[in-house]
Amino acid sequence: MGLSVSFLGGGSFGTALSIMLAKKGIEVNLWDRKNSIVQDINERRENIKYLHKVLIPNNVKASINAEQVIKESGILVLAVPSQAVREVCKNFKQFISKDQIIVNIAKGIEEKTGKRLSEVIEEELPENKVVVLSGPSHAEEVALDIPTTVVVSSKDVNCSKKIQNLFTTSKFRVYTNKDIVGVEIGGAVKNIIALAAGISDGIGYGDNSKAALMTRGIAEVVRIGERLGGKRETFSGLSGIGDLIVTCTSMHSRNRRAGILIGQGKSVEEAIKEVNMVVEGISACRAFYKLKNKLNVEMPITEALYEILFKGKDPRYTVYELMTRAKKSETY
Repeated sequence: MGLSVSFLGGGSFGTALSIMLAKKGIEVNLWDRKNSIVQDINERRENIKYLHKVLIPNNVKASINAEQVIKESGILVLAVPSQAVREVCKNFKQFISKDQIIVNIAKGIEEKTGKRLSEVIEEELPENKVVVLSGPSHAEEVALDIPTTVVVSSKDVNCSKKIQNLFTTSKFRVYTNKDIVGVEIGGAVKNIIALAAGISDGIGYGDNSKAALMTRGIAEVVRIGERLGGKRETFSGLSGIGDLIVTCTSMHSRNRRAGILIGQGKSVEEAIKEVNMVVEGISACRAFYKLKNKLNVEMPITEALYEILFKGKDPRYTVYELMTRAKKSETY
């Protein structure tokens, strides 16, 4: 039997990576809990809900039978929302072999515990090697073979290199980085800043405002990231500034789209409903708000967004408060 990879989750990015690997001749098995998604992939060769009008190769086979999908390959990709990672690992651990490499592509931290997702996976699957894949990589573009670069990280360098080789194509370049903490934190916090950038766009502010948000946003990424053990240089890379740029500027970004709707006056619930996909920045904001308070790390944009999302504060007045804080040096 040839090389195969199994995906747990049939969302947009999991589907896009499945398509990419299938084009390399790899057999891909994909599990999703929704029978409608499984049927669309197998019968119409399309994921209508998440990647409409993108052809899915025949060597991508979908199933609602998790046990069968998991046991088909030595590499298991977790393609579920960040807050579902523990549940999926816990529910399916009975089917997972200790020899399987777990690749996580979700971006966030666990809201309840404040733990990075690789830590969550290690708690539930302590015998498995874990690799995280992150970087500026909208599913809609990956699926269409638009040149993309990402980074993978693991405590096990050999596992990182194995996943690098597996996922690399002429249109999808994969780097390695030993700083798994920095890679995960950069990918998680950027969703918060993207939501804020979307709100700025929705209000009608301009390029100056967005540049300010993005620049001061990366300062927050660095502050909390270094406090948690990440390396400053990682935040200047693909999983830091790279992911921040693409998420804050593109209409592919569900976080930015949700932010635009909120800035236009819609409620958080209305924005989520209209985007019709998981908006990771919302749970990330709540999680990092708790974490910054616990660690006493200054994150004014995160705090301001928390006030808007969970306390109903007016976005325009919140911007006024951010702009009129005490004067200080840019670097400190």
